[in-house]
Amino acid sequence: MIHDFISEDKNHANNQFQSALEETLREGARKLLQQAIETEVAEYIEMNRQRTDESGKRIVVRNGHLPERSVQSGLGQIPVKCPRIRDKSRSEKFASKILPPYMRRTPSVETLIPALYLKGISSGDFTEALEAILGENAKGLSSTNITRLKSIWQQEYKEWESRSLSKKQYVYIWVDGIYFNVRLDDNRLCFLVIIGALPDGRKELVAIHVGYRESKLSWLEVLNDLKKRGLEDAPKLAIGDGALGFWAALEEAFPEPKQQRCWVHKTANILDKMPKCIQSSAKRHIHDIYMAPTKQQGLRAYEEFIEKYDDRYPKACECLRKDKDQLFSFYEFPAIHWQHIKTTNPIESTFATTWHRTRQTKGCGSEMATVTMVFKLATSAEKKWRRLRGYREIEKLIKGIKFKDGEEVKEAQKVA
Repeated sequence: MIHDFISEDKNHANNQFQSALEETLREGARKLLQQAIETEVAEYIEMNRQRTDESGKRIVVRNGHLPERSVQSGLGQIPVKCPRIRDKSRSEKFASKILPPYMRRTPSVETLIPALYLKGISSGDFTEALEAILGENAKGLSSTNITRLKSIWQQEYKEWESRSLSKKQYVYIWVDGIYFNVRLDDNRLCFLVIIGALPDGRKELVAIHVGYRESKLSWLEVLNDLKKRGLEDAPKLAIGDGALGFWAALEEAFPEPKQQRCWVHKTANILDKMPKCIQSSAKRHIHDIYMAPTKQQGLRAYEEFIEKYDDRYPKACECLRKDKDQLFSFYEFPAIHWQHIKTTNPIESTFATTWHRTRQTKGCGSEMATVTMVFKLATSAEKKWRRLRGYREIEKLIKGIKFKDGEEVKEAQKVA
């Protein structure tokens, strides 16, 4: 009896502590968000301080606050007031990048919903699932609200899918196929994904196309659609897995780009054909190949691997021999870009939480609902993608300047 009372007291104390801790964190988040917005507004006003009217008074000034509103976050509802700015010239209207006018949820919630859906959670179970993750403050995200959100995202996807690409140029593109099961369809859908690097080094989602396999026909449909929407300039380099039907389609639609096979996929495929007891050693040898500072040294390490393992593990070595030329294309591009262009990591990391090439999801709803969630997850991740290191080298590639072993080929070298 005494033990029960003690347990109840402990539970009550723990609940009080947890509640107090959550409230402290929520208040801290509110203050941090409010301070960030106030700083953003102050910087905007300072940037426009030289703009004055005929009497010498500033045109852009503070004008109180907008009505308080709440933002749904992982810590629950966070109340915040966005400062109001008055622009007497009315030439432009200030909009906070930290807290856009119509944002009601933090990006973490926007990402969580598609991720749960692609894991196989149905709309009717979302409230319970979100409450388990976010607490009781997630009750506002009912199944009706989830359905409304899905409808909005579906329209966003349709508009994005038909956008013009006439002013776009992608210097590098990464491609891969992502598989999901759809409960309302007997087929296992493959989503063909392309991510591109722009001239300023930013990475951008280019295409998400629904197919039934990674065939040449499916990829050709994607590439021809890009051309139809105005994409004229072919990329300088395409990076992807050697098993894709993409390469045959690329040679037909855009024959100009060089091809780079993903070293992460290639390494996994080679090691899969070797016993586990030597995989660690073999992996180090493969690492020596694609981490070599020059192509000549990389080819030397390649030959050493073949010589060491060919007799005992011919299938593994045959896997390495396949696409040999395409495995070393990265040496013809700036060395500072190598870490970006040796693998399809931009795609792998984006969808790592919801899929794996050797596993199946529990199954999603319809085809359109699934592609919408894949799109939403990718566009949410896109906001956090980092610009390519050494992006200023991209301009040289666009101008047609050649590179050898990661270094720019000078005129004297060309003559020689």
